[in-house]
Parts: sequence; C-alpha cells; structure tokens
Amino acid sequence: MNDHNIIDLFFAREEAAIEHTSDKYGSRLFTLADHILRNDQDAEESVSDTYLKAWDTIPPQRPRHFFAWLAKICRNFALKRLEWNTAAKRNGDVVSLTQELELCIPNPCRQMDALELGQILDAFLRELTPDNRLVFLRRYWFGDSIGEIAARYGIGESAVNMRLNRTRAKLRAHLEKEGIPV
Repeated sequence: MNDHNIIDLFFAREEAAIEHTSDKYGSRLFTLADHILRNDQDAEESVSDTYLKAWDTIPPQRPRHFFAWLAKICRNFALKRLEWNTAAKRNGDVVSLTQELELCIPNPCRQMDALELGQILDAFLRELTPDNRLVFLRRYWFGDSIGEIAARYGIGESAVNMRLNRTRAKLRAHLEKEGIPV
C-alpha cells in the first residue's frame, strides 16, 4: 500500500492505518530507534509511541514525506528515552557522534535559531554527491556505526572515515561561507 493510501486510512480513522504503517516502515523505524538506544525494548516502545503520535496528529496534518515524518518523530522519542535512561551517566555512542560534529559546528552556531541552522544544513546537504550525503546521514542522523555504513555501501571502513572527514571539512567551509565563525 502506498503512503497516500495509508494517510487516507488515518484520515478515515481506520485502525488498519497503523497496521499498514507497521508493515511498511516498522522494521526501519525499529532500526533507527535501536541505533540510538541499543535496547530492543526501548526501541520498540519508541516505535509504538511513533504510531500513537501519528494517530493523534493525522488528521489534521497530512505529511508530504511520510517515512521522513515518521522517522523524525521516532528519532525524537528515542533521543528523549536515551536522555531519560542516561540521566546519571553518559552514553558513549551519542557523545562520540556529538563530539565529531562539534569539530565543525561551533558553539555560537549551536545557539542560533534551529530553523535557520536547518536551512543552512539542508543547503549543504544538497551540495553533496548522493553517496557522500547518504554516508553523512547514515552516521549523523541514523547513528549507524562506521562498520555498518561500510557494510551497507560495500566500501571499507577507512573509506567511510575519509568521506566523513572530508564532508565535515566541507561543512566547516560551508558554515564559514554563510558567515558563521568556525
């Protein structure tokens, strides 16, 4: 079933909308949440919360990019759960990803308007080749490990590291071009 038909089921308040959403995107959403949480039970809970949020917000919303919309919701639930789980301790994987990006996104930039930063990052991502964009997003949006990215795209881990280093350098240059001191 295509996304438009699934969204129509949400608008008709048919419970089958959740079933079709789960069939089509459940495993991808679970993988996304699990990469953040590293806990099957918490990941499953994040996915279930995503379905509930979709049920509560469709209608009136009609997402244009259904999976991206679901993934954003799921990722936010997973990050909130991770924050709650690690209130007294730090999670090394997330800290590592944050530290990698801190090398090219300076402190004043992190304090700027999220919408403005999002527009700058969108423009930057559009400048990348599709391969480099996918590697960057798999690492920093989906939280994939270097090994998982290498296996997914059939390249070596050193090639993944090299692409990420070059992409972060390009991001730094893009931010400077936009007048953001790095």
